[in-house]
Amino acid sequence: MARMGSQAVPRFYSSEPLFGGVAPEVMEASLLRLAAENERYLSELPGQAGCCKDCRTVEFIFLLAEKWHLDHSARYQAVELLERFMIKQVEQVCKSPTENMEGTKGGSSRSSLKEQIYDTFVLRLVSCIQLASKLSLHYNIVNSNTALKFLQSLKYSYTKQELLESELAVLETLQFQINVSTPLAYIELLLEVLGHNGCLLPAKPLHQMCVQLLDFLYLEREAIYNTLLKTAIENSTPSELQVRRFYLCRAKFLAVKEDFMLLAVGIISTSAFVLNPEHWKQVVEHLNCITGITSQSILEFSYAVLKHVLGSTTPKQQRRK
Repeated sequence: MARMGSQAVPRFYSSEPLFGGVAPEVMEASLLRLAAENERYLSELPGQAGCCKDCRTVEFIFLLAEKWHLDHSARYQAVELLERFMIKQVEQVCKSPTENMEGTKGGSSRSSLKEQIYDTFVLRLVSCIQLASKLSLHYNIVNSNTALKFLQSLKYSYTKQELLESELAVLETLQFQINVSTPLAYIELLLEVLGHNGCLLPAKPLHQMCVQLLDFLYLEREAIYNTLLKTAIENSTPSELQVRRFYLCRAKFLAVKEDFMLLAVGIISTSAFVLNPEHWKQVVEHLNCITGITSQSILEFSYAVLKHVLGSTTPKQQRRK
């Protein structure tokens, strides 16, 4: 993705983590924490999850992150913050009194909330990017002047006070719980564990490939998960098919689409296949042992991603016996 703008990148800017320096007990504790966080989020998953991860919104955020020289972690954080904020906004609209034929005060209140969400969407998006940049303390921070200049270029006439109030609105709506883990955090921790467990693929090129594929997945999310759904059903045995169809119908595949641990292992597996197919099976076995996610599920995820990246050049499907 090309960079927007001509601002020079500061010398201290670097988005590449260092691998191999984490103690085993720290890795274990961090992995357990992320797994618990992931399970907790999935257990409380709102029905509107994924509503703001459409490709146009994600591309908008990614391009702004490029323009402002933010690291990859910040761009994913911004997407997740906007997603969670908008879910809260949608829930607020749903809780408002239903509009009736006579146009009651309650109905007007709901319409007003909807209009406010539409009218302030770009402003809230910029605020989420600002907050994400502030969480990446060692990288650039998007200050009010930079954000206002961009909004003015789109013909918005917000003031610095309104921009500050927008940040506060996001913070208050999310109850100041904005330091949420992104899929990249899962990927980087799993790469650290893989290296500790003797994975033959070096972490640095694997990490670089993971970031590229994670960007791709965020931008092609619906298409990839639709392929994953179709593949999972086709690979089911007759006895499993009825159960899986029932589950997918009931949950609408939402939990799978929001599972960051599954996403992380799938991206790592796909990256390993692209870089070195000979070591791919070993990586999948390691990921299965580390996370408990079945090799079949990892395989299906890799197939779904590679089908869109490389067309027909995909891992050979292994049917269950």
